[in-house]
Amino acid sequence: PGAPRAPPEPADKPAQSYIALISTAILSSPEKKLLLSDIYQWIMDNYPYFKNKEKSWRNSVRHNLSLNECFVKAGRSDNGKGHFWAIHPANLEDFAKGDYHRRRARR
Repeated sequence: PGAPRAPPEPADKPAQSYIALISTAILSSPEKKLLLSDIYQWIMDNYPYFKNKEKSWRNSVRHNLSLNECFVKAGRSDNGKGHFWAIHPANLEDFAKGDYHRRRARR
């Protein structure tokens, strides 16, 4: 007899891009900025798909934060554990409307 089958995934992979997931997380916070760990937590809380996944999706989150000009560092956390991430002012209006097209921030 084979091994017991894994239960089905609690949810399918969200259709949104990582940019959209990260931006929604940041915009949902009162200060409009989050620590990396809070971004991970928001994504897991809102998309159970990521809860039981291997952690490789976290690399994608970090990759998107550091590579896309639409995300900017917004100061260190009080406890020194990392930086806050925020949305570049040039992208804020579009993202708030749900338009997450990849574009270079107009600086």
